[in-house]
Amino acid sequence: MRIATWNINGVRAREGALKQFLKEYQPDILCLQEIKTVDEGFPVAEVEGMGYNVATHGQKSWNGVAILSKMPADEITRGLPGDDSDEQARLIEGVFSVEGGAIRVCNIYLPNGNPVDSEKFPYKLAWMERLIAFVEERLTYEEPFILLGDFNLIPAPIDAHDPQAWWGDALFRPESLEKFRALANLGLTDALRATTDEAAYTFWDFQAGAWRRNAGIRIDHLMLSPQAADRLENVTVHKDVRGWDKPSDHVPVEGEFTF
Repeated sequence: MRIATWNINGVRAREGALKQFLKEYQPDILCLQEIKTVDEGFPVAEVEGMGYNVATHGQKSWNGVAILSKMPADEITRGLPGDDSDEQARLIEGVFSVEGGAIRVCNIYLPNGNPVDSEKFPYKLAWMERLIAFVEERLTYEEPFILLGDFNLIPAPIDAHDPQAWWGDALFRPESLEKFRALANLGLTDALRATTDEAAYTFWDFQAGAWRRNAGIRIDHLMLSPQAADRLENVTVHKDVRGWDKPSDHVPVEGEFTF
């Protein structure tokens, strides 16, 4: 089974690229972030016509997440618990039946947090605290659990073309990294780092020729419970997608599993 994540940066603007990716790569499950539309604005009929089930957690103009899957979900959860006042659409989770049981796929769009001297950075850290509590509870199920999406987090210097240029940014500073380590220390495996120790980027800014210079960063991740990590076979960063017509600034990252 192939499970992918992609910050599409506006599903309406990238609908052509979305259809191309589904047609060419045929992931079993594709998790999207930053769909930037309410649920009613998602091209459901078009995607269903390509053989996918669609579950969305949308928001007007900002954020928004979706799960596209070849098989129907047994259950869908929308929103991160822990703060009833938080209306930002940043988490959607699906449970899917597989041979021998079920897998749980949790798609997140973690807050960016910039600028750090605004309310956005404390919101990011608080959101991560809530996420840690959520994941800790999920791991008690002792089932394959895949936490994936745009984490807006650079885990280590190798994950940035120019780490010094990023140091101090909300994506790469001590407070953010401390929360990320706490999340990983619950028992999650970074899927890409389980398969390679080489640099691989998933985001290139639209500015300053970042794509041409390969001045990228890795902020899109698949984090796996022990039960999911045991079934991991390979991870692919679909870098070619960044060169397509009207691309997102992120590329899909796909894990292949023996589910």
